[in-house]
Amino acid sequence: MKAIIIIDHGSRYPAANDALFDVVKRMQELTPDVLVKGAHMELCEPTIEQVIDDCVHEGATHIIAHPYMLSPGRHAIRDIPNMVNEAAAKYDNVIIEVTEPLGLDDGIIRVIQKRCGV
Repeated sequence: MKAIIIIDHGSRYPAANDALFDVVKRMQELTPDVLVKGAHMELCEPTIEQVIDDCVHEGATHIIAHPYMLSPGRHAIRDIPNMVNEAAAKYDNVIIEVTEPLGLDDGIIRVIQKRCGV
């Protein structure tokens, strides 16, 4: 089974953390054949390690970790991959990879256009 973990930074503001799980819920609705979960990099739970453990215990054999961030900053290109690799080290039989952050994509441009009314 394939799993996708959508990872944000984490916040001291509960509403910001809850927003990630709105994205996870919608992604799960649109991708029913894949297990979709959310994790926070820091400041709150569930952590990356907790969610990787959950995915494996639910039967995932291929986990894709996605940094839910706009740009390829330090967290997206260094911190999150390092945290994922550390958590994945105990699972030799599971394929675990990290994607690029959201970055430049026409879909994101369309969302900006929509928000700006153009």
